[in-house]
Amino acid sequence: MLSVSHLTKKYGKNIACDDVSFTLDDGTVTVLLGPNGAGKSTVMKSVIGFLRVEGEIKVGPYPNKTSEARRLLGYVPELPSLYPNLTVSEHMEFLARAYRLKDYKARADMLLERFELGEQRKKFGDELSKGMQQKLNLCLGLLPDPQVLLLDEPMIGLDPHAIKELKGCLEEMRSQGKTLLISTHIIDSVDMLWDRTIIMQKGTVRANVQRQELEQNAQTLEQLFFSVTEGLEEEQ
Repeated sequence: MLSVSHLTKKYGKNIACDDVSFTLDDGTVTVLLGPNGAGKSTVMKSVIGFLRVEGEIKVGPYPNKTSEARRLLGYVPELPSLYPNLTVSEHMEFLARAYRLKDYKARADMLLERFELGEQRKKFGDELSKGMQQKLNLCLGLLPDPQVLLLDEPMIGLDPHAIKELKGCLEEMRSQGKTLLISTHIIDSVDMLWDRTIIMQKGTVRANVQRQELEQNAQTLEQLFFSVTEGLEEEQ
Protein backbone atom coordinates (compact mmCIF):
# COMPACT_ATOMS: atom_id res chain seq x y z
CA MET A 1 0.00 0.00 0.00
CA LEU A 2 1.09 3.53 -0.77
CA SER A 3 -0.23 6.59 1.06
CA VAL A 4 0.47 10.24 0.31
CA SER A 5 -0.80 12.82 2.82
CA HIS A 6 -0.79 16.59 2.29
CA LEU A 7 2.16 16.52 -0.12
CA THR A 8 3.30 20.06 -0.94
CA LYS A 9 6.34 20.98 -3.01
CA LYS A 10 7.42 24.53 -3.81
CA TYR A 11 10.12 25.82 -6.14
CA GLY A 12 10.54 29.38 -4.94
CA LYS A 13 7.11 30.99 -5.32
CA ASN A 14 5.93 28.29 -7.72
CA ILE A 15 3.84 25.53 -6.12
CA ALA A 16 4.40 22.30 -8.06
CA CYS A 17 2.17 20.21 -5.76
CA ASP A 18 -0.42 21.72 -3.46
CA ASP A 19 -1.73 19.56 -0.60
CA VAL A 20 -1.90 16.32 -2.61
CA SER A 21 -3.33 13.29 -0.79
CA PHE A 22 -4.30 9.78 -1.91
CA THR A 23 -4.08 6.14 -0.81
CA LEU A 24 -3.45 3.20 -3.14
CA ASP A 25 -4.36 -0.36 -2.18
CA ASP A 26 -2.44 -3.57 -2.84
CA GLY A 27 -3.31 -5.36 -6.07
CA THR A 28 -4.32 -2.22 -7.94
CA VAL A 29 -3.16 -0.17 -10.92
CA THR A 30 -3.58 3.58 -10.53
CA VAL A 31 -3.14 5.97 -13.45
CA LEU A 32 -1.89 9.45 -12.60
CA LEU A 33 -3.16 11.70 -15.40
CA GLY A 34 -2.72 15.35 -16.20
CA PRO A 35 -1.45 17.74 -18.85
CA ASN A 36 2.17 18.82 -18.95
CA GLY A 37 3.05 20.79 -15.83
CA ALA A 38 0.24 19.30 -13.76
CA GLY A 39 2.63 18.04 -11.06
CA LYS A 40 2.68 14.34 -11.96
CA SER A 41 6.45 13.94 -12.13
CA THR A 42 6.84 15.91 -8.91
CA VAL A 43 4.54 13.43 -7.18
CA MET A 44 6.52 10.49 -8.56
CA LYS A 45 9.89 11.94 -7.57
CA SER A 46 8.55 12.82 -4.13
CA VAL A 47 7.30 9.27 -3.52
CA ILE A 48 10.59 7.73 -4.61
CA GLY A 49 12.41 10.11 -2.25
CA PHE A 50 14.28 12.35 -4.69
CA LEU A 51 12.77 15.60 -3.39
CA ARG A 52 12.41 17.36 -0.07
CA VAL A 53 8.72 17.99 0.47
CA GLU A 54 6.15 18.90 3.07
CA GLY A 55 3.69 16.20 4.08
CA GLU A 56 3.93 12.48 4.73
CA ILE A 57 4.52 9.59 2.33
CA LYS A 58 4.43 5.96 3.46
CA VAL A 59 5.09 2.66 1.74
CA GLY A 60 3.11 0.24 3.84
CA PRO A 61 3.88 1.28 7.44
CA TYR A 62 7.26 2.82 6.56
CA PRO A 63 8.15 6.44 5.73
CA ASN A 64 9.23 6.51 2.10
CA LYS A 65 12.86 7.52 2.74
CA THR A 66 13.61 4.67 5.18
CA SER A 67 15.62 1.64 4.13
CA GLU A 68 12.59 -0.58 4.78
CA ALA A 69 10.49 1.43 2.32
CA ARG A 70 13.23 1.55 -0.30
CA ARG A 71 13.36 -2.24 -0.36
CA LEU A 72 9.66 -2.26 -1.32
CA LEU A 73 9.84 0.50 -3.95
CA GLY A 74 10.70 0.31 -7.62
CA TYR A 75 10.90 3.13 -10.15
CA VAL A 76 10.94 3.45 -13.92
CA PRO A 77 11.88 7.06 -14.78
CA GLU A 78 10.57 8.83 -17.85
CA LEU A 79 14.03 9.13 -19.41
CA PRO A 80 16.50 6.23 -19.29
CA SER A 81 19.69 7.07 -17.41
CA LEU A 82 22.15 4.48 -18.62
CA TYR A 83 25.91 4.18 -18.18
CA PRO A 84 27.68 4.40 -21.55
CA ASN A 85 30.49 2.09 -20.42
CA LEU A 86 28.26 -0.71 -19.08
CA THR A 87 26.74 -3.40 -21.26
CA VAL A 88 23.09 -4.43 -21.04
CA SER A 89 24.02 -7.42 -18.85
CA GLU A 90 26.25 -5.27 -16.66
CA HIS A 91 23.39 -2.81 -16.11
CA MET A 92 21.24 -5.66 -14.83
CA GLU A 93 24.05 -6.90 -12.58
CA PHE A 94 24.71 -3.39 -11.27
CA LEU A 95 21.07 -2.93 -10.26
CA ALA A 96 20.90 -6.41 -8.74
CA ARG A 97 23.89 -5.59 -6.55
CA ALA A 98 22.40 -2.24 -5.56
CA TYR A 99 19.24 -4.03 -4.38
CA ARG A 100 21.29 -6.94 -2.97
CA LEU A 101 19.28 -9.40 -5.04
CA LYS A 102 20.16 -13.07 -4.89
CA ASP A 103 19.51 -15.61 -7.65
CA TYR A 104 18.44 -12.80 -9.97
CA LYS A 105 19.97 -14.07 -13.20
CA ALA A 106 17.04 -16.22 -14.30
CA ARG A 107 14.65 -13.28 -13.84
CA ALA A 108 17.08 -10.93 -15.62
CA ASP A 109 17.31 -13.32 -18.57
CA MET A 110 13.53 -13.69 -18.68
CA LEU A 111 13.01 -9.91 -18.78
CA LEU A 112 15.66 -9.34 -21.45
CA GLU A 113 14.13 -12.04 -23.64
CA ARG A 114 10.62 -10.79 -23.03
CA PHE A 115 11.56 -7.29 -24.18
CA GLU A 116 13.66 -8.57 -27.10
CA LEU A 117 17.01 -7.56 -25.62
CA GLY A 118 18.44 -11.06 -25.36
CA GLU A 119 20.71 -10.54 -28.34
CA GLN A 120 21.81 -7.12 -27.07
CA ARG A 121 23.38 -8.33 -23.82
CA LYS A 122 26.93 -7.31 -24.81
CA LYS A 123 26.01 -3.90 -26.23
CA PHE A 124 26.93 -0.78 -24.27
CA GLY A 125 24.27 1.65 -23.09
CA ASP A 126 25.16 4.31 -25.65
CA GLU A 127 25.06 1.76 -28.48
CA LEU A 128 21.36 1.08 -28.00
CA SER A 129 18.62 2.84 -29.94
CA LYS A 130 16.24 5.04 -27.96
CA GLY A 131 13.60 2.33 -28.05
CA MET A 132 16.04 -0.28 -26.76
CA GLN A 133 17.21 2.10 -24.04
CA GLN A 134 13.61 2.43 -22.88
CA LYS A 135 13.20 -1.35 -22.90
CA LEU A 136 16.32 -1.71 -20.74
CA ASN A 137 14.95 1.05 -18.51
CA LEU A 138 11.84 -1.10 -17.98
CA CYS A 139 13.84 -4.27 -17.35
CA LEU A 140 15.86 -2.49 -14.67
CA GLY A 141 12.70 -1.24 -12.96
CA LEU A 142 11.05 -4.67 -13.08
CA LEU A 143 14.09 -6.71 -12.02
CA PRO A 144 13.71 -6.26 -8.21
CA ASP A 145 10.01 -7.31 -8.47
CA PRO A 146 9.05 -4.53 -6.03
CA GLN A 147 5.88 -4.46 -3.95
CA VAL A 148 5.21 -0.88 -5.11
CA LEU A 149 6.24 0.14 -8.62
CA LEU A 150 6.18 3.68 -10.01
CA LEU A 151 6.33 4.16 -13.79
CA ASP A 152 6.70 7.64 -15.30
CA GLU A 153 5.53 7.74 -18.95
CA PRO A 154 6.67 4.13 -19.43
CA MET A 155 5.27 3.55 -22.93
CA ILE A 156 6.87 6.47 -24.75
CA GLY A 157 9.22 5.17 -27.44
CA LEU A 158 8.12 1.53 -27.17
CA ASP A 159 7.15 -0.60 -30.15
CA PRO A 160 3.82 -2.51 -30.13
CA HIS A 161 5.43 -5.76 -28.94
CA ALA A 162 7.10 -4.05 -25.97
CA ILE A 163 3.84 -2.28 -25.05
CA LYS A 164 2.04 -5.63 -25.10
CA GLU A 165 4.70 -7.23 -22.91
CA LEU A 166 4.73 -4.32 -20.46
CA LYS A 167 0.95 -4.48 -20.06
CA GLY A 168 1.27 -8.21 -19.47
CA CYS A 169 3.90 -7.62 -16.77
CA LEU A 170 1.70 -5.03 -15.06
CA GLU A 171 -1.33 -7.31 -15.08
CA GLU A 172 0.77 -10.12 -13.59
CA MET A 173 2.07 -7.84 -10.84
CA ARG A 174 -1.45 -6.66 -10.03
CA SER A 175 -2.63 -10.29 -9.73
CA GLN A 176 0.27 -10.87 -7.30
CA GLY A 177 -0.99 -8.09 -5.02
CA LYS A 178 1.51 -5.43 -6.07
CA THR A 179 0.70 -1.69 -6.06
CA LEU A 180 1.31 0.10 -9.36
CA LEU A 181 1.28 3.84 -10.07
CA ILE A 182 1.61 4.93 -13.71
CA SER A 183 2.06 8.59 -14.59
CA THR A 184 1.16 9.63 -18.13
CA HIS A 185 -0.58 12.22 -20.27
CA ILE A 186 -1.36 9.73 -23.05
CA ILE A 187 -4.78 8.38 -22.08
CA ASP A 188 -5.03 5.76 -24.83
CA SER A 189 -1.89 3.97 -23.63
CA VAL A 190 -3.47 2.96 -20.30
CA ASP A 191 -7.19 2.97 -21.03
CA MET A 192 -7.66 -0.77 -20.39
CA LEU A 193 -5.20 -1.14 -17.51
CA TRP A 194 -6.36 0.92 -14.60
CA ASP A 195 -8.40 0.37 -11.41
CA ARG A 196 -8.24 3.96 -10.18
CA THR A 197 -7.39 7.27 -11.81
CA ILE A 198 -6.04 10.40 -10.16
CA ILE A 199 -6.27 13.47 -12.37
CA MET A 200 -4.08 16.47 -11.58
CA GLN A 201 -4.19 20.02 -12.86
CA LYS A 202 -1.96 22.91 -11.78
CA GLY A 203 -0.50 20.96 -8.87
CA THR A 204 -3.76 19.81 -7.31
CA VAL A 205 -5.83 16.63 -7.43
CA ARG A 206 -8.96 17.37 -9.44
CA ALA A 207 -10.41 13.84 -9.43
CA ASN A 208 -9.79 10.54 -7.65
CA VAL A 209 -12.10 7.95 -9.20
CA GLN A 210 -12.37 4.16 -9.28
CA ARG A 211 -13.04 2.42 -12.57
CA GLN A 212 -16.41 1.04 -11.50
CA GLU A 213 -17.63 4.55 -10.72
CA LEU A 214 -17.03 5.57 -14.33
CA GLU A 215 -18.63 2.41 -15.67
CA GLN A 216 -21.73 3.01 -13.56
CA ASN A 217 -22.00 6.49 -15.07
CA ALA A 218 -21.34 5.19 -18.61
CA GLN A 219 -18.39 7.56 -18.85
CA THR A 220 -15.00 6.92 -20.46
CA LEU A 221 -11.65 7.86 -18.97
CA GLU A 222 -11.12 10.33 -21.79
CA GLN A 223 -14.47 12.00 -21.13
CA LEU A 224 -13.69 12.32 -17.43
CA PHE A 225 -10.24 13.74 -18.14
CA PHE A 226 -11.47 16.50 -20.42
CA SER A 227 -14.46 17.33 -18.25
CA VAL A 228 -12.11 17.83 -15.31
CA THR A 229 -9.19 19.63 -16.96
CA GLU A 230 -11.14 21.77 -19.45
CA GLY A 231 -13.74 22.56 -16.80
CA LEU A 232 -11.01 24.09 -14.65
CA GLU A 233 -9.82 26.24 -17.53
CA GLU A 234 -13.35 27.50 -18.18
CA GLU A 235 -13.77 28.42 -14.51
CA GLN A 236 -10.65 30.56 -14.71
